[in-house]
Amino acid sequence: MGMSQPPAVHVTRRLTFAAGHILAKPEWDDARNREVFGACSGDHGHNYDLEVTVSGSVDVNTGMVINLREVDRIVKELVIHDVDHRHLNRDVPWLQGCLPTTENVALAIWHRLEGNLSSARLEKIRLKETENNVVEVERG
Repeated sequence: MGMSQPPAVHVTRRLTFAAGHILAKPEWDDARNREVFGACSGDHGHNYDLEVTVSGSVDVNTGMVINLREVDRIVKELVIHDVDHRHLNRDVPWLQGCLPTTENVALAIWHRLEGNLSSARLEKIRLKETENNVVEVERG
């Protein structure tokens, strides 16, 4: 019997942030923006839930894929610090020129974190904007 590949272990950490945004394209008139984005075409805010899923092998010494304190530190430094109690259209340098839909914000967060989680590999970002709206970005 050859050595089989150890199973990949996925770990998910949840963090939260509150942020305001407007979904409106400046080149469209108010009627068109309202037609496409509805109530979100006006200034408003959300309490977002962000779940970051990473994978890796379990360290024999710690019994962990990655220390969750490390995940918290990195996600807070690269993402939460920039978006919490901020306006996504105006205040976040890495969202400039980006229409801050949940899809676009989730993709931008993916790009911020990709390759920056030390020993672990980023697998999925799950961003919940409301009880009814969730976007997932996964490794292809």
